[in-house]
This record gives sequence, C-alpha cells and structure tokens, in this order.
Amino acid sequence: MSEPKVAVVKKNKSLAKGLIAGLIAGLAATAAKTLAERIFPPHAKGEPEPEESASERRMSKTQKALVKVRQSEAFHWGLGAATGATYGAVAEFYPEATSRVGANFGLTLEALSYEGALPALGLADEPTQPEEQNQTMREHGSHITSYVVYGVTAELVRRLVRRWL
Repeated sequence: MSEPKVAVVKKNKSLAKGLIAGLIAGLAATAAKTLAERIFPPHAKGEPEPEESASERRMSKTQKALVKVRQSEAFHWGLGAATGATYGAVAEFYPEATSRVGANFGLTLEALSYEGALPALGLADEPTQPEEQNQTMREHGSHITSYVVYGVTAELVRRLVRRWL
C-alpha cells in the first residue's frame, strides 16, 4: 500500500498573489476551453432558440446575432476569470485543491455549472439525459473534456504565474 501524500504548506501565502495568479490562469483556461469546444463541440446541432423579447424583434438578424455573441462571450470570459481567481485563492491556502493537476477542479466545475449552480440560478437549462436533447455520447464527452482542459490549463498557468510572483 502506498503512503498517503501530504500537501506542502507554503510559508509565504498571499491572498492577493493567489487571486492574481488565478485570474490570469482563468483567462488562459477560458481560451483553452474555447479552443477545445471549437474542435469538439459540446452542444447538439439544431438546438431550439429561446424566445425573443420585444426589443429583440425590432433588430435585424445581424444585430441579434452580434448582441447574442457579445453577451455570451462576455459572460463566458467573465465567469472564467472569476472562477480562476477563486481557484487561485483557494489553492493558495488549501493546496489539496490542485490535485491531479487541476483535472479534479475541472470536473467539479463541470458538475456545478452543468448540473448544479447555473440551472438553480436560472442561467442554464435543467440537465436532461443526452438522448432527450439529441446529444450524442461524443458531444457529452466533449463537454466534460472541455472542462478538464479548463482545469488542467488553469492549474498549470496558476503554478507558473504564482512562481513568477
């Protein structure tokens, strides 16, 4: 039986440095996750569009598309940066959070965002079975993989930036 691993406790802990390293890592991880989602799209093609508001009905299709892209990207990058900053702060004081080079963080984030917090706050649809939303197993796997890519990238960049700080 192998001996349990004990986390190394840093002597020079700094919340500010943890937040900064995590913020930078979150942005880099968001870029990596975005690239992973472009290579392996996690969403089923032909998903129904949400209903339009009165102000959206007055816009042209091009304007609607531009507004939708900007809102989606702003939310995506903002959430990625905030999540990274939080991760950096937690990792600063609780090194066990960085286990498996951030893969556990990515899987936890996927579970919370896809199946937990976002649907509970009304920011995402309630999860359904892959068959019910015409999502193939490959697409479902791609969704999970993109979050693991986020977690691993966040941890690698956080470590690098934190050493530099």
